Amino acid sequence: MSSDAVVTVDALRVSRGRHEVLHGLGLSIPRGSLTGLLGPSGSGKSTLMRSIVGVQARVSGKVLVLGSPAGSRALRGRVGYVTQSASVYDDLTVRQNLAYFRAIMGAPRSDIDRALEQTGLEAEADRLVGSLSGGQRNRASLAAALLGQPELLVLDEPTVGLDPVLRNDLWAIFRELAAAGTTLIVSSHVMDEASRCDRLLLMRDGSLLSDLSPTELLASTGAADAEAAFLELIRKSDAA
Repeated sequence: MSSDAVVTVDALRVSRGRHEVLHGLGLSIPRGSLTGLLGPSGSGKSTLMRSIVGVQARVSGKVLVLGSPAGSRALRGRVGYVTQSASVYDDLTVRQNLAYFRAIMGAPRSDIDRALEQTGLEAEADRLVGSLSGGQRNRASLAAALLGQPELLVLDEPTVGLDPVLRNDLWAIFRELAAAGTTLIVSSHVMDEASRCDRLLLMRDGSLLSDLSPTELLASTGAADAEAAFLELIRKSDAA
């Protein structure tokens, strides 16, 4: 494993029943990067992310996270994970949610105020999560994942269903976290989010089509934007 690799995946296969969902994936994610995992719904993005976090069943191959097998006890508190569905309780305030998860993790009490500040939720701290907007709920889930100051954040479609302004706000937070040294993996099926990432993993039908920076992706395909580049990769893949 490279000394600057936070995640190393080798020959990863995942099956669901008799159907293979991921087909022998191999990739490496460097420390401090903001990596975008893009592809249409059903391409295997969530399955790959669950495999990295260590909660996916029927996995074969190797997945190392921060030098340990994915899901190891040693990674507790070092990896933050936000699912597509909000991972906070509607009948608790934002602060009560953070206090609950902080206690479970054994993180310091000061983490609550830090997480609220990092996600811009200070003014909503004492509101019930069930009364928040979609964007605020997503930020509350992110705040919970930031407790303990994880070295790796895995975010499964955190901007889905949000308007452009709210999406922009969340991506600004992601960029600030990456600039501070956190490694982020952010999945999306919205291709215009590709340019916000340091590098892109493009998936289709359980396979990895490309692992390049946005600039390299456009240069290699001759496309004007990420969506056109993705379609060109699909054309080449089908032709092959």
